[in-house]
Amino acid sequence: MLLLSAESFAAPPKEVEPQPGLDRGYQAMYNLDFAAAHNTFHQYQQALPDDPMGYASNAAAYLFAEFDHLHILESDLFVDDQRFEHRSKLPPDPAVKAQFEAELQKTDAAAAGILAQHPDDKNALFAQVLANGLRGDYTALIERRNLASLTYVKTGRTIAEKLLAIDPTCYDAYLAIGVENYLLGVNPAPVRWVLRLTGAQTDKQEGLQRLRLTADKGHYLAPFARLLLAVAALRDKDRQTARTLLAGLATEFPGNQLYVSELARLQ
Repeated sequence: MLLLSAESFAAPPKEVEPQPGLDRGYQAMYNLDFAAAHNTFHQYQQALPDDPMGYASNAAAYLFAEFDHLHILESDLFVDDQRFEHRSKLPPDPAVKAQFEAELQKTDAAAAGILAQHPDDKNALFAQVLANGLRGDYTALIERRNLASLTYVKTGRTIAEKLLAIDPTCYDAYLAIGVENYLLGVNPAPVRWVLRLTGAQTDKQEGLQRLRLTADKGHYLAPFARLLLAVAALRDKDRQTARTLLAGLATEFPGNQLYVSELARLQ
């Protein structure tokens, strides 16, 4: 009876619901105000120390700060494959990497603790999806270890599929599936064939569809999905779609000069 009573009062699995504290942090992050983003995420961590999303979100702010510092998200790098492969290598900040990794370790620990009790907890699963995506981005775009990043990409996509099987309305999770399919799907056919042998997904059109779901209906990751769709449009010579997406981002995040400069290139 004591066991049944304890189970009846156990906290139910937490939903993936927008949190005002996280919203403010992501708003600051996309506006490139990283100090404000970190401050907001730290306050969230202090208020909800068991929520892995506070730590994963702060890790995202460290990653985006490095992207900004190293000019990684400029679209011409992604549109011109040769320039991307031969881009000048700038050394990442080791202090930022240490802080980034520390936040991800806290994410892992908090999520694991929740999932040990509630394996279908949506919030913890999404935190794992986000953590793997962040690790994959850092490994590929900053450290240039593409094969190593593939492990994180596939792991994140697998967890995203589990989360979406539980709740298909967790639209931010579609980003993990979209990124894998699109980025790997633009490779030549022989490369895609080899990648599929490793268990990777390489359907470009599927990737674009999933990215659109996050861009249209996602929450924290919707702006990032829209930026990726703008890059995809430029690769397909669809300047009008890219212009529309970038104009919306520039209006929503006036402090982000990346959107303004990318839009100016299209005028």
